[in-house]
Amino acid sequence: MEETISLKDIYQTIRKRLMIILLITVVAIAISGVVSYFVLTPIYQSSTQILVNQERKKDVPDYNQVQTNVQMVNTYSVIIKSPVILSKVINNLNLKTTPEELTNKLTINSEQDTQVLNVTVQDPDPAMAVNIANNIAKTFKDEIPSIMKIDNVSILSKAELKENPSPIKPNPMLNMAIALVVGLMTGVGLAFLLEYLDNTLKTEQDIENFLELPVLGTIPKITVNDEKDQSYRRKAV
Repeated sequence: MEETISLKDIYQTIRKRLMIILLITVVAIAISGVVSYFVLTPIYQSSTQILVNQERKKDVPDYNQVQTNVQMVNTYSVIIKSPVILSKVINNLNLKTTPEELTNKLTINSEQDTQVLNVTVQDPDPAMAVNIANNIAKTFKDEIPSIMKIDNVSILSKAELKENPSPIKPNPMLNMAIALVVGLMTGVGLAFLLEYLDNTLKTEQDIENFLELPVLGTIPKITVNDEKDQSYRRKAV
């Protein structure tokens, strides 16, 4: 006997287990909200920009020189993350960390075919993120002439501390929205699993579907409310 599931069956299953679905969804959202607001540490981000551009000797831009600066951006990205630069930054700010740990907070990227390096720092303290980003840029600018024997770096823009900085993560609303979707999917999945495992016959319709035979009659449930009938039953017992 091949079983088929109709939209009506799906609707009835969801309606039957609606409380379980809603309970799981609410619990998932609540857990996500508590973790996002009270457990996870807020992380703030600050960025500064470094320009790689050697001083021109002529008023007309030198195309070859520009291309050389663009190609050197990748090299400079590696140098910024090196212990040579980060160790000095740690000493300048008296940070209780290592160059390896500081590297994990640091992101260096550049737009394609540009001479601009974006130095981005993430830290639980917004003021510290600003200080680290600016100090990395300054230290790199001061040290690059002795490292590369060329002075072609300038700070294009400094990181600034906003009046009311907002953390970039966690995002409580996004986390709770994801928890809503996951909770609904889990609740619906559990509802259909319970329905699949439940092989008891509860209604006349269940009997008809299982036996594929019509129900000829039913015996109603008898409740004894009259005191006389109750006393009669006690005597009979």
